[in-house]
Amino acid sequence: MTVSPLNPARLGLLFALSLALGACAYVRGPNTAAPELGLTLPAGFHAEVYASGFKKPRLMATSANGDVFVSDLDAGQVDVLLDRNGDGTLDAKQVFASGLNEPHGLAFHKGFLYVADTDAVVRFPYAAGDTAASAAPEKLVDLPVKGKHYSRTVVFGPDDKMYVAAGSDCNACEETDPKRAAVWVYDENGQQGRPYATGLRNAVGLAWQGGTFYASANGRDLLGNDTPPESFFKLQDGANYGWPYCYPLAAGAKQTWDQEFGKKDQAYCDAAQPSFATTTAHAAPLGIAFYTPAQGAARAFPAKYDGLMFAALHGSWNRLPQSGYKVITVNPQTGETQDFLSGFHSGLSTSGRPVDVHAAPDGSLLLTDDGNGLIYRISYSQ
Repeated sequence: MTVSPLNPARLGLLFALSLALGACAYVRGPNTAAPELGLTLPAGFHAEVYASGFKKPRLMATSANGDVFVSDLDAGQVDVLLDRNGDGTLDAKQVFASGLNEPHGLAFHKGFLYVADTDAVVRFPYAAGDTAASAAPEKLVDLPVKGKHYSRTVVFGPDDKMYVAAGSDCNACEETDPKRAAVWVYDENGQQGRPYATGLRNAVGLAWQGGTFYASANGRDLLGNDTPPESFFKLQDGANYGWPYCYPLAAGAKQTWDQEFGKKDQAYCDAAQPSFATTTAHAAPLGIAFYTPAQGAARAFPAKYDGLMFAALHGSWNRLPQSGYKVITVNPQTGETQDFLSGFHSGLSTSGRPVDVHAAPDGSLLLTDDGNGLIYRISYSQ
């Protein structure tokens, strides 16, 4: 019997199917009696389930009185987590606002809670201690609707300006909407909007620290297991970060021209801003946070973690073996990355999909997991 060789198209299809099967990792919930089982943390650190019952918890923010708010994208609501006695145990979880359109980013600023829906930035009046919205949301900014990357992020800078990120509508293309694949800056009322940083395929994590603006970025797909690495950038007003024409290959180095996309040239990529840190390709870095606990906070981490960036890696969908499914630290001065919390992934199953990291008022670190609809609390004790 003669067996005909597979043609390139068939081979490509089989490869795509194998990636898809590998990407459809079964998410199994943690053992609630022993949530640390299978997880790897540095000595002295502990992880526990802090809150559960979410549909798809994403980004977090802390109010002036220390209440932690979290967006639940699939539930269309924002919840408030109450630990008023500061003992590290959740006392109550309440719905602050519902009926939202895939809420994601959250920010407090001058008496308002700002929420980045998939199609708009809205805000609610907020007074310290409020556990339910007192008014309907006020729309400030229209955003591109849905698309390949549909989550939106909002933060405020030390200049009292509002910064909003929206991802691309494609893997590699020239966008027609200038608000996509970019970070825009507005005044606090959503007026006078303009591009701040462009060429960012999907900058989900945004954070200001020491006057510097940081972003995580998801690199393009379908260039192989290891190209391009995921990147972290320091954003500058008016700067371009390469996508879709270029991608970083190493921290601090000039970006590389994407010959497969085939537009622009290496000279264009030489002028694009370099990354300051990278991690494994397709790991999907999402939320980022700097560990800067309040003075005298109980259960604080060792001093060596002060000022480090923590980044949640949501996990790959198109890489074999898969990457991500963990939390790493990033040194903002050297760009060095290290694993901090790992063990969420084994074979074709996962026990967690990290989304956001957030320094809680008591000095612990909170981690949202949208695969299981829960939040971990990571603490330290000698």
